Amino acid sequence: RSFNFFLEKIMSNIILDIVDLKTYFEDESTGGIIKACDGVDLQMSEGEIVGLVGESGCGKSTIGRTIIGLEPPESGKIIYKGTDILMESRSNRNKVRRNIQYIFQDPYAALSPRQTVWMSIEEALIINGEKNKKAINSRVKELLNSVGLDHYISDSYPRELSGGQRQRVCIARALAANPKVLICDEPASSLDVSIRAQIMNLFLKLRDDLGMSLLLISHDLSSVRQAAKSVYVMYLGKIVESGSSEDVYENPSNPYTQSLLSAVPDKDPRIERSRERIILSGDVPSPMYPPSGCRFRTRCFAAKEICEEVPQIKQIGEHHNVLCHFAGEIRL
Repeated sequence: RSFNFFLEKIMSNIILDIVDLKTYFEDESTGGIIKACDGVDLQMSEGEIVGLVGESGCGKSTIGRTIIGLEPPESGKIIYKGTDILMESRSNRNKVRRNIQYIFQDPYAALSPRQTVWMSIEEALIINGEKNKKAINSRVKELLNSVGLDHYISDSYPRELSGGQRQRVCIARALAANPKVLICDEPASSLDVSIRAQIMNLFLKLRDDLGMSLLLISHDLSSVRQAAKSVYVMYLGKIVESGSSEDVYENPSNPYTQSLLSAVPDKDPRIERSRERIILSGDVPSPMYPPSGCRFRTRCFAAKEICEEVPQIKQIGEHHNVLCHFAGEIRL
């Protein structure tokens, strides 16, 4: 990276900077190495909503889990407000990571069936150092109110709640630590469309009211487009395209991004009936044995001989980067 790039970042309000992050797993049955996250760069600014999209199994959740310490990285940097978390001692690392909270994909599995809503949120406050019983009671009510839940459900168990209510409880519990960054792993994938919209609106409210930064991990490109200012598209452990939401959605320049967007229904039925879809051939390759060169070449409709060589990231706009030999040349 150039000196001007780093100077620009110093002058900006970057809150979380992921640099060349690699997270590998060993397959116990074969001894092979699964490269779930293989050299990922990602940046978030204060008060920004960032989308991370891609097919299931591409490594999106692995990035989020590595950031909060649930998965150990092979190498790379996770920089929070200028502090490389991975270089800190264990105690300092945990202290810094309290500023980064995670909302899991399945809210039912994320909540203990033996704890009421009140107990779940109360436990989070106690873990984060709150000991005053009166302050805890007041804070639990405040958190429930902040996510649009009435305090009367505080005595309910997860099995007694709807999917949307459970997700809101998980969000309230994450907010108990007063985080600056919230990582949301498929936060609305299991919810009805109407409830999904409510959850997305809640995230927008959290950003506006608390100045919080959010990383939305999703395969639903339409919901990410609603909220995210910038978007990263991931395929088989690599970021293949990134940029502002407008750039990525209006001018997709990687064939994989174009393929994803072609699968999103258009709200105008006349356009939907006439538009051309891109049908990908074959299955997603194993991250244990990714294709040589461009990892998307085995399924790409525009693949040529040069794609057997590793592509370099090309900048085709002010903040629009594409990992493709033909970046900016292929149009739908």
